[in-house]
Amino acid sequence: MIEILKSILYGIVEGITEWLPISSTGHMILLEEYMPMNVSKDFWDMFLVVIQLGAIMAVVLLYWNKIFPFRIRKNEKIKVKQDILILWLKIIVACVPAAIVGLLFDDWLNEHLYNGFVVAVMLIVVGVAFIIIENKNVNKPSRVNTLSQITYKDAIIIGVFQLIAAIFPGTSRSGATIVGGLMIGVSRTVAAEFTFFLAIPVMFGASLLKIVRFGLSFSLMEFLILIVGMLVAFIVSILVIRFLMGYIKKHDFKIFGYYRIILGAIVLLTFIF
Repeated sequence: MIEILKSILYGIVEGITEWLPISSTGHMILLEEYMPMNVSKDFWDMFLVVIQLGAIMAVVLLYWNKIFPFRIRKNEKIKVKQDILILWLKIIVACVPAAIVGLLFDDWLNEHLYNGFVVAVMLIVVGVAFIIIENKNVNKPSRVNTLSQITYKDAIIIGVFQLIAAIFPGTSRSGATIVGGLMIGVSRTVAAEFTFFLAIPVMFGASLLKIVRFGLSFSLMEFLILIVGMLVAFIVSILVIRFLMGYIKKHDFKIFGYYRIILGAIVLLTFIF
């Protein structure tokens, strides 16, 4: 029962930190430090990734009309929305760099870079980047204000920032891609939405890879821990995504930058001592 309660807590943390640009990895490392789960290392490695499926299903639910390109009506032919298909092509283009690196170097990256020091440094670096970019963009009009205005070049650049997040834990996938979008003139709202959509293939692919490597030999307790964590992450993600999209319509991302710097310092001290 204790492990189920821990799974609920991990689901809450995942649902909050996956979408706010503050690094879910950094928070999970801190949580694991003070409240480790009594599970095998293989299950833990898989759990940290697959719990994100719950979070991503919140995006699918909230943005279904923006991401599903087919419209099916009774007694009518299937209608294909070309603009959504083009959006998916841009999403795929943006995901290619991180997908290649993930498939080829996932184990090496986990072994050599998944540690408190790297996470702390990247928390601070991206936090500083948020503050600098937002200060630079004050009163500066955005070049891209709708998803359809994102070009393939924009998608590739944002994809490179996602690659940085894939290599260095603590960067925050959402944080890195939003920073990349803001740097090239994408509005906060569009940068956040494009980041949400990028997460769909990335998280589904990463989760599938982890499940295949772990296998389907779950114990009943492991299965319950995973399902509960995913369900909680799903519910919390719905609330957090709605909050974030409302927040950034009136505010910038600097508050998240300051938070990252403080958290990075805490993670660094935890790692050292």
